[in-house]
Amino acid sequence: MAKILVIRFSAIGDVAMSVPVIHSWASQYPQHQIVFLSRPSLAPLFTELPKNVSFYNADLKGKHKGIGGLYTLFKELQQMKFDVVADLHHVLRSKALAFLFRLAGTKVCSINKGRWAKRKLVRKRNKILVNQKSSFTRYAEVFEKAGYPVLLNFTSLYGDSKGNLEAVQHIVGQKGTQKWIGIAPFAKHKGKIYPLELQEKVVAHFAANPEVRVFLFGGGKEEENCFVEWVNKYPAVVSLAGKLNMSTELALMSHLDVMLSMDSANMHLASLVNIPVVSVWGATHPYAGFMGWKQLPTNAIQLDMPCRPCSVFGQKPCYRGDYACLNDIKPEKVIEKIEGIIF
Repeated sequence: MAKILVIRFSAIGDVAMSVPVIHSWASQYPQHQIVFLSRPSLAPLFTELPKNVSFYNADLKGKHKGIGGLYTLFKELQQMKFDVVADLHHVLRSKALAFLFRLAGTKVCSINKGRWAKRKLVRKRNKILVNQKSSFTRYAEVFEKAGYPVLLNFTSLYGDSKGNLEAVQHIVGQKGTQKWIGIAPFAKHKGKIYPLELQEKVVAHFAANPEVRVFLFGGGKEEENCFVEWVNKYPAVVSLAGKLNMSTELALMSHLDVMLSMDSANMHLASLVNIPVVSVWGATHPYAGFMGWKQLPTNAIQLDMPCRPCSVFGQKPCYRGDYACLNDIKPEKVIEKIEGIIF
């Protein structure tokens, strides 16, 4: 039996994108074992995986903080006697751990992120608009380097079933014949957020339809304030801010008919439970390799503009200053795309 340490510390979306690969690998190599190293908050992503996958908490704000903490983490992990280390992150922390494991004689395989090709994709002039490898493919390549090629055949965290709604029944009620729409209007960076005044028009449209129920996904003070305002205007809408943990959120998502999301973590979470996602793209582009698992390119809403994409992750300010890539998307286009899926 081989034991493989997989390292990916952040972010939620990137760790979520590793799940289809880990699940596929674990199903195809039941005689081997994976230990996934990440932040404790991300452990719920791995509770529904095959039994040969376990999770190890990296306490990067506590006992594993800093250089000394990383060495402590290495010594803890070394006792587990890994045969291979698969670095799916390839940042300073994971490189430091990989270096220590190499010194100890353990085989290490690291991801090739294709940074140079992505720079060509987002540069201001002479863009090369070529579809890059997905993160799923890049993760799978690491396992191939390690000697364990994997066929990516993952469908859902729940297989052919849905998540258990018992813990959130008092919040969401019974579905019945209604169509359930999830809307996750926020993202980490402004370049990935469809303007809220336009998103509100989408919310208002579906809130007026008794055949539909809208659930708002998000967290944080700004998001919660926005949701309170929308719920006050549209009482049929349900805000989930502060009401769910990741496990119950995934369970609820599995019962949605569609999710409207930015290029953000919620796109990936919904993808893990086999729900179609209508995704809105502004500064970023699906060509960078971050489209959700098995999501249809036709469900990605974006405008063809010579300046797009201008950023891989959406953190760069708009050099035009007007975010036309997002502001010029009509709410009617978003509504039409959602209705094409649910009706």
